[in-house]
Amino acid sequence: MNTKKISVVVPTFNEEKYVEKLLVSLCYQTIPREDYEIIIVDGGSTDGTVEICKKYADKIVMQETQTVGGARNDGVKHAEAELIFTTDADCIVTPDLLARIIKIFNDHPDVVMVYGIVTPLERKFRYAFLLELNNAFVKILYRLRIYLSVGSSIAFRKKHFKWVKGFPTVGAGDDYGFSFRMRRVGEVMLDEGLRVYFSMRRYEKYGFARSFYEWLYNVFSELLKRRIPAEKIYHRKTY
Repeated sequence: MNTKKISVVVPTFNEEKYVEKLLVSLCYQTIPREDYEIIIVDGGSTDGTVEICKKYADKIVMQETQTVGGARNDGVKHAEAELIFTTDADCIVTPDLLARIIKIFNDHPDVVMVYGIVTPLERKFRYAFLLELNNAFVKILYRLRIYLSVGSSIAFRKKHFKWVKGFPTVGAGDDYGFSFRMRRVGEVMLDEGLRVYFSMRRYEKYGFARSFYEWLYNVFSELLKRRIPAEKIYHRKTY
């Protein structure tokens, strides 16, 4: 018998500068700590990531499947709960996030997946403007039944995850691809109250144009089944 109401899956790779803030925010939720578990899927970190995670996580498993989508899939295999929430190691979540997710699924039995919106961690006007512009675009597309979900804020029912065979194991766009799969088996919902604070470190280091270009290059390379040069691989970088 499952005792956990929800399992949280977090892929990591050399995240010692960021992951502790996320884990602290996950440990101070409005639901009792025994009602949920935190699962870390580590991709072979060479820094102090794993040692930090041991202080907070319930389970730490080594990544077996390539790409971020593969790491999420690996984590779900170890999840006790029927409800799963996945986020990224450089994010911070609100205290009521897990309680809100549980209520959504309880109130909406036809919903198989819910996703939220993002706010920049860094307090810079241009980042706030860019992400709020992105959020507005996400809301418009949602009305058109195009689900532009992000891996830092996705929750779903495990049985439907199994039906669609999980996240696509691609270099980029696994989060978007997952929503396309899930909409085939049930209702996908955007909840604007699910707000995750998202690090803009890629843009801080590389700039918006280069970061967006690398992401777009990976997405279309995957669609066209082209081999991606190592220097242009978007996933699993140390920032």
